[in-house]
Amino acid sequence: MQKRVLGSSGLEVSIIGFGCMGLSPTYADFLPLAAGVSLIRQAVERGVTLFDTAEVYGGSENEKMVGKALAPVRDQVVIATKFGFDIDPHTRQIQGLNSRPDNIRKVAEASLKRLGVDVIDLFYQHRVDPNVPIEEVAGAVRDLIAEGKVRHFGLSEPSIQTLRRAHAVQPITALQNEFSLWTRDPETNGILDACDELGIGFVPYSPLGRGFLTGAMGKETQLADSDFRKALPRFTAEAMEKNQAIVDLLKRIAADKNSTPAQIALAWLLARRPYIVPIPGTTKLHRLEENIAAAEVKLTQSELTEIKRAAALVSVEGERWAPLMMDWVDKDTPLTNADKKN
Repeated sequence: MQKRVLGSSGLEVSIIGFGCMGLSPTYADFLPLAAGVSLIRQAVERGVTLFDTAEVYGGSENEKMVGKALAPVRDQVVIATKFGFDIDPHTRQIQGLNSRPDNIRKVAEASLKRLGVDVIDLFYQHRVDPNVPIEEVAGAVRDLIAEGKVRHFGLSEPSIQTLRRAHAVQPITALQNEFSLWTRDPETNGILDACDELGIGFVPYSPLGRGFLTGAMGKETQLADSDFRKALPRFTAEAMEKNQAIVDLLKRIAADKNSTPAQIALAWLLARRPYIVPIPGTTKLHRLEENIAAAEVKLTQSELTEIKRAAALVSVEGERWAPLMMDWVDKDTPLTNADKKN
């Protein structure tokens, strides 16, 4: 498989990574441990080297699955995990945000044990904690890097201001923000421009719109009560019907390229920047192979222009997260005069 380097960090990974969240209870079709381990190992056999997990996925069981699967090839892969939530130690339920330095260290130590590794390759702050200065967060990760427990620092869903302040303390290797043809915020909020300027890699999560951009869903789709998408505004029947125009666009391009809508969606992302590495997730081997094959799909400039023009005519219906989760997305605040001087 082709490789890419995440920004100027020197961290080289496969051009397509694997988002492991869905292997644990998130959607309705999660996998038991043995099946999840098997699928991850099949991804390695096919050239995938970037695997993404987090302490909150599957009540921390996802890290154990990833660690078990990758133990035989530990020196060949890059494991990314995350900190930043306040988790009830008994129920493992998220209670809010917590990026206090003592908690960051606690999470790092626990993740190392669950993953069964000596060092975390890429340690993301899962969501920015407004109650903890980002300089303290970056400093805590810098200390873990100095101790050899972490190799690279990342952020997820930061604002431009937060990104710059963190990067000044400890260089950021990668950002993990949502980015796809129906979530194009990084193109308009300055995040991609900042990555260009600062030499930061970009790892889009939900690059297939949580399954919607594959063309396998529609207004008739009935999500199970256990499927977290059921609470998302974009997955109401009305929203999916209105957003079908995006899928129709992907299907049209895919038909001309002898590809699938999912492959076109991933190829579009790969064409946006040379340091972009999407992390689609799946529980099915044939979907894994389909996603990996997207790296071979090359969109021409005319095709990219067609996608841009057609997508500009589509007004995406519904927020990408439920209100509480949207509140956890970091937003820039107006700069004060003091800020402008610094």
